[in-house]
Amino acid sequence: MDGNGRWAKAHHRPRAFGHKAGMDNVKTITKVASNLGVKVLTLYAFSTENWRRPTEEVNYLMQLPIDFFNTFIPELMVQNVKVNVMGFLDQLPEKTLAVTKQAMAETANNTGMILNFALNYGGRAEITAGVQAIAQEVAVGKIKPNEIDDQVVQSHLMTASLGELADPDLLIRTSGELRLSNFLLWQIAYSEFFFTDVHWPDFSEVELNAAIDSYNHRVRRYGGLK
Repeated sequence: MDGNGRWAKAHHRPRAFGHKAGMDNVKTITKVASNLGVKVLTLYAFSTENWRRPTEEVNYLMQLPIDFFNTFIPELMVQNVKVNVMGFLDQLPEKTLAVTKQAMAETANNTGMILNFALNYGGRAEITAGVQAIAQEVAVGKIKPNEIDDQVVQSHLMTASLGELADPDLLIRTSGELRLSNFLLWQIAYSEFFFTDVHWPDFSEVELNAAIDSYNHRVRRYGGLK
């Protein structure tokens, strides 16, 4: 969800204005995706590298989940959306962590789309933590080195709870950026990519439909032939 700051600059407003507009658009796109039948919508909300931003901006970004869940949970319940939050959550401010846990608890029994937030998440750090956990299991004899395969690695990643839905079919990046920025590096091995110049606050239902339509016209071979 890139381009909040540039969107704000184009409107001659501070970056916080863009982040607020971006949060509001998350609500819009969540409902659209849910109505379209999307099974999992994973949103890269805050990376492990975003702590490098100015303290004032970081503090504002940490407040956004609080504002988001406090105002949006009733609509998520109506939509039957289940909230999941993945990342190094123990490093979040206490109030931010508390509201994310509450959102997951309140929507735990919902059976519709999973709204999966990547919060304080980084792909390399995720893989490193997974490898460390596997190494500890090897050390205590729980698993043998030759038993480590794709499924074992997958089960030690932060998306493990998503099961067969862990690997995204489609990755969308807004605002004209053409890089992955440390997002789901293991899981997107065979994902389809869609890039758009539209800044996230302006990413509309029309844009989402265009991305999905593009995906639907592609042939996924997974290294083989069809």
